[in-house]
Amino acid sequence: MEVQGVHDGKPQADGEWSTGFCDCFSDCSNCCITFWCPCVTFGQIAEIVDRGSSSCGTTGALYVLLAALTGCGCIYSCFYRTKMRRQYNLKGSECGDCLKHFFCELCALTQAYRELHNRGFDVPLGWHGNVERQSGGVAMGAPVVEGGMMR
Repeated sequence: MEVQGVHDGKPQADGEWSTGFCDCFSDCSNCCITFWCPCVTFGQIAEIVDRGSSSCGTTGALYVLLAALTGCGCIYSCFYRTKMRRQYNLKGSECGDCLKHFFCELCALTQAYRELHNRGFDVPLGWHGNVERQSGGVAMGAPVVEGGMMR
């Protein structure tokens, strides 16, 4: 699924994030979800960044496990920020990604969520839901044949 980078109907400048790092409260519902359950927001982001090769539930559970064992789920989430930056040619560095996630996980996760949203994704739908939405609900698999073979 290819989605053009769009914010308010205008293409984004190459390398620029569509929203600021500290614009957490520009989407209050996501900010609240991320504050109370960062694993949910992280899982949604990871599924889209991985283009459906991982699920929201699996990556969210790994995030919780790492947070429980180390106290820092950001150890996992900063790598997805780097992956997303590379996919969309956004400014930043690996070190900066880790520092942002370590010092303000809420801001980092909500910025990534807003970036995907502004690029046309309905983030809670996940990768496969967005692919289906873009294709107009048409199944992309083999056609289903009713009844099978008969003599």
